[in-house]
Amino acid sequence: AALRRTDVVLEVGPGTGNLTVKLLEKVKKVIACEIDPRLVGELQKRVQGTCLANKLEIKVGDILKTELPFFDACVANLPYQISSPFVFKLLLHRPFFRCAILMFQREFALRLVAKPGTKLYCRLSINTQLLARVDHLMKVGKNNFRPPPKVESSVVRIEPKNPPPPINFQEWDGLVRIAFVRKNKTLSAAFKSSAVEQLLDHNYRIHCSLHNTVSSFFNILNSISVYCDPHTLFTREIPENFKIAEKIQMVLKNTGYSEKRARSMDIDDFIRLLHGFNSEGIHFS
Repeated sequence: AALRRTDVVLEVGPGTGNLTVKLLEKVKKVIACEIDPRLVGELQKRVQGTCLANKLEIKVGDILKTELPFFDACVANLPYQISSPFVFKLLLHRPFFRCAILMFQREFALRLVAKPGTKLYCRLSINTQLLARVDHLMKVGKNNFRPPPKVESSVVRIEPKNPPPPINFQEWDGLVRIAFVRKNKTLSAAFKSSAVEQLLDHNYRIHCSLHNTVSSFFNILNSISVYCDPHTLFTREIPENFKIAEKIQMVLKNTGYSEKRARSMDIDDFIRLLHGFNSEGIHFS
């Protein structure tokens, strides 16, 4: 973590404080988040009456439901069951932190760093790599734990991209989610799902309505002051025979991704595809 004396460090799941004490010796402050009140008591007892006590702040509760404080680095042996939601809570946190050094279950860690075309490449991989640089630092065998768990572990370094890419993450994730539901299918097939077509048709009609609302409203203000039926004024005409399925397939064909499969597409591919959909008024959030 290359910790500095002036750093504030966030630790999630400190337990009885083995790592916490090591951190307290190196930094200005440790904010430890623990859900188990019994372990909170153990941790408080451990530093009570020492010079480290005033450098420790303990937050009791579920980290996924807690607003993250300001911190410079996050260093934690994370409870594995919250790995995925916590990673994205971290990456969407502002202001930016410098880095996170986290221990995960081995397979989860390998998914974070997986590259297009590999077996473990998935939505988690591309979403994390969009927002951060991720490096696999070391393997940690199960025999390093008492008692030994059933899984192997790995330590990973996550460094958020600052500034972040100029992309609406909700839109991005909506597109990637659809593509990776069946990552081995062509995108043409993936987008033929009736649920996907209904969602995008709904979003398209809202987009058309809102787009016309803004432009028409200001045109009216600048030119006339007479009453008009708002339903006539504010709704873009969508042909009666309009079919979202045809528009989706047109975008896929025009962008050259109709026969591509999510498993082999990188970040630049998805950015181009998202732009292609958005330019035709198709949105994913």
